[in-house]
Amino acid sequence: MSEQHKPVIGISIGDMNGIGPEVILKAVGGNRLNRICTPVIYGSGKIINRYRQMLELKDWQFFTIQKIDQINHKQVNVINCMNDQNLELQPGKVTPEAGKLAFESLKRAVADLKAGKLDALVTAPINKHNIQSDEFKFPGHTEYLASEFEVEDVLMFMVSETLKIGVATGHVPIEQVKQKINKELIIKKIEQIHTSLKRDFGVQRPRIAVLGLNPHAGENGLLGNEEKEIIQPALTELKKKGTLVFGPFPADGFFGTAAWKQYDAVLAMYHDQGLMPFKMLAFENGVNFTAALPKVRTSPDHGTAYDIAGKNEADESSMIHAIYTAVDVAKNRAELSELEANSLKKKNIVLKEASMED
Repeated sequence: MSEQHKPVIGISIGDMNGIGPEVILKAVGGNRLNRICTPVIYGSGKIINRYRQMLELKDWQFFTIQKIDQINHKQVNVINCMNDQNLELQPGKVTPEAGKLAFESLKRAVADLKAGKLDALVTAPINKHNIQSDEFKFPGHTEYLASEFEVEDVLMFMVSETLKIGVATGHVPIEQVKQKINKELIIKKIEQIHTSLKRDFGVQRPRIAVLGLNPHAGENGLLGNEEKEIIQPALTELKKKGTLVFGPFPADGFFGTAAWKQYDAVLAMYHDQGLMPFKMLAFENGVNFTAALPKVRTSPDHGTAYDIAGKNEADESSMIHAIYTAVDVAKNRAELSELEANSLKKKNIVLKEASMED
């Protein structure tokens, strides 16, 4: 872990005209989280100060720095990521300046994350259109992070204390979902969920449920063959390896009867199949976690919400849970890494002693 045994959590500002800055300040205002971590907001001191005034957090001060090495562990830190003299805050408006700041803050935070100067990254919501540029040509944060860390495939894993849902296909048009579903993909996503549950969330023997692609999970081939020809063979192969995986289940009945409560996680076949029930059941405390990345990244499970931006109406619960989850996963990974290092050290000592006896 980082200095003073507190994880350093980077928070990218997202779209400054959305609710991102508001939920960030409501989450960290008054230094409420400094007991468990050192928050570092990547964005603009000018914009953060404007929101501080709008939210009447006048008694709360933040520490402005130019680079991560200058952080103050007793305060919330803000790193200026671009010249903000000409930045004009326009809550609820889609502007090119907001997209540029969103990208510059993300790029700077990811650079520090890659350099090991952050223990985790929490990303506030972006507008997937005004952030587009020659440097950012991605559907969202998840794909950008996968590219930056040179990971071929990551998992969009929606998590809360009661429900965890991964999706086999992420930001993909519905007409392309069927083309992308194959046995290898299903196996890979289940293995990613299995590994994350053990490494990131401390579940020793994960039980994973898998949803069908078609209505009624294909109805024995009447409504589609993907369950019989792709999903079931994948589950059979994983079961032979000892993985506790179940399904495929019809999505409507699975959630309608609360069957999800019997499992540690669920794999949905496509975005809305997983995110719709998740947001209905865990919207306020839900978190988007990018599993299978070498570094920890979380985000709240909502968007920019321009309609309420700047009105002091945004609920910070999901942002708070995103920060808590980032802290917990970072600590779990650090503890596991230490255990593995100690185990390897003991093994080497035993081998050395055995070699000397020979």
